[in-house]
Amino acid sequence: MNIQVLKSKIHRVKITQAELHYVGSITIDEALMEAANLIENEKVQIVNVNNGERLETYVIKGERGSGMICMNGPAARKVQVGDIIIIISYATMDFEEAKHFKPSIIFPDQHNRLIH
Repeated sequence: MNIQVLKSKIHRVKITQAELHYVGSITIDEALMEAANLIENEKVQIVNVNNGERLETYVIKGERGSGMICMNGPAARKVQVGDIIIIISYATMDFEEAKHFKPSIIFPDQHNRLIH
C-alpha cells in the first residue's frame, strides 16, 4: 500500500510579490527551495494564514538569497503582499517506508531568510 506523506514544508513565509498577469506558479527563493528539498516544477500546496485560502500550484526558482515569495497568475488574487503562507509538498511512498521518512521542514525568519 502507498500513502501520501509530508515531504517538504516552508513554514510561515511572507508574500513579497503577487503578479496576476503571469503564466502561473509560485516563485520561491532558491536558497529556501534547497533547504526545504523542493525542486523547480514540483507541485505544492499553499496555505494562506491570513485568509484561510488553500491552493495548489508549482514551483519556479527565484533569485538565491532574495527572500522572494511571489504568487503568480490567477492565484495572485488569493494573496496580498505581506500575507503569511505555508508551502507544503507531499510524496507518495510505501506504507512501511513512510513510517521512517523524515520530511524537510524549515522556519525562515521574518525576511524569508534561512536562520543559521
